Amino acid sequence: MKDTKSISEYTDEELINNEKKIKILTIMLMTAIVLLFLSTMFLTFKKGFSALTVIPIALLPILIININNWNKLKKEKADRNL
Repeated sequence: MKDTKSISEYTDEELINNEKKIKILTIMLMTAIVLLFLSTMFLTFKKGFSALTVIPIALLPILIININNWNKLKKEKADRNL
């Protein structure tokens, strides 16, 4: 089993790199969810409800977790004055 470090145990360089990665991935996921939502709404109005309509809703918890992790990293970065 892999031991994971808590955010407070990261070095300054690890903290900055992880914050950048999470930021980019969260923005990409947010964009993908918005595009999926818009396309499924268009398809729902055009062809009716399908099972694919729930995919953007199912991805929302992952987005929420990423946003929370991003905020924790930003807070730790601010606490260290980086």
